[in-house]
Amino acid sequence: MKSNDEKIVEWAGGRLDFSCGCVVMGVLNVTPDSFSDGGQFLEAERAVEHGVRMASEGAAIIDVGGESTRPGSKGISIEEQIRRVVPVIKGLCEKTEAPVSIDTKDYEVALAALEAGAGMINDITALSDEQMGELAAERNVPVVLMHIQGMPRTMQVEPRYEDVVGEVLEFLAGRAKAAEELGIAKEKIFIDPGIGFGKTLEHNLLLLRNIDKFVDSGYRVLVGTSRKSFIGKITGKEEPSERVFGTAAAVALCAAAGVSIVRVHDVAEMADVVKVVHAVNQNPS
Repeated sequence: MKSNDEKIVEWAGGRLDFSCGCVVMGVLNVTPDSFSDGGQFLEAERAVEHGVRMASEGAAIIDVGGESTRPGSKGISIEEQIRRVVPVIKGLCEKTEAPVSIDTKDYEVALAALEAGAGMINDITALSDEQMGELAAERNVPVVLMHIQGMPRTMQVEPRYEDVVGEVLEFLAGRAKAAEELGIAKEKIFIDPGIGFGKTLEHNLLLLRNIDKFVDSGYRVLVGTSRKSFIGKITGKEEPSERVFGTAAAVALCAAAGVSIVRVHDVAEMADVVKVVHAVNQNPS
């Protein structure tokens, strides 16, 4: 069956409206070493300004992360993550109505972020720490459950699958059921196949070719292809900032397939992409 029929998802910390199809999540990395925008928004004031700008450009959600998860990254302390993200989240909550998501695998960081005003948890380990799931259930906030093979430091060292689509889908369905068992409402669960997280170019392409299978799972789907290296391999664009048009192609394919959220760096451009896709996909009256 298709993912949730409800067009509006509401909770105490925010509201998402899917009546116009796919919505945009804006990436806000408060890090020195993220693969695309590392170092650009380390200062809280500048990060908040960028987040507000993304909201004005059409971002339905602002996703704040304080730890890089690019291939080869080693991770940082929980204390440093909290130091980076909390002032930004507070500033965003004061200056925009767009819900703020915290991009973290760490329970303590998620807790601090929710206390600061965040209203969504984006976990690359799909709630592998049960405390994280219990926190989301207690606070009644949406969660993003992502698939990753290994961890960022090693995930791109010869990733292997017998059936990448089947294995990733089975994993995410299992994690989504586990989230429901913890008390997280189904309509607040988003599954993410984890493009580029322990996948080769061909793995990524297979997942995108079969993204409809994830949409048909009964859970809403989030996909993040923005500026990623597989797009650079296809287009020959070495600089992440040069991969906007390649990203747009992937975003259009995902939106047309029924993906609920696309996670992107270039909000204004991708907001236009999803608007056009929605207009084309609308049934004639």
